[in-house]
Amino acid sequence: MKLVMAVYNMAVEEEVVAVATAVGALHYTKVPRVVGVGGSAGPRLDNHVWPGANTLTLFVVEDALANALADALSALRGELGQNGAVKAFVLNVERTV
Repeated sequence: MKLVMAVYNMAVEEEVVAVATAVGALHYTKVPRVVGVGGSAGPRLDNHVWPGANTLTLFVVEDALANALADALSALRGELGQNGAVKAFVLNVERTV
């Protein structure tokens, strides 16, 4: 199993959920407001100097679905450009309890 961790601009949440649903990643855990400093999108610290925040969504899926989801999120990133600021990471899941 894999964990696909998607971090994206709150404004593109509908697009991310639509892409995940289209590939069959129907179950997830969402953290609706996260802040940080990214390499391409720059700071999103939800304050007056650096406005905006991101959403973090975690998908635990089978290996094949993880690849399909990562590819779909990568394609969405290309479509949206820097404004969407979609980033995804695929990690191994050692154990679930």
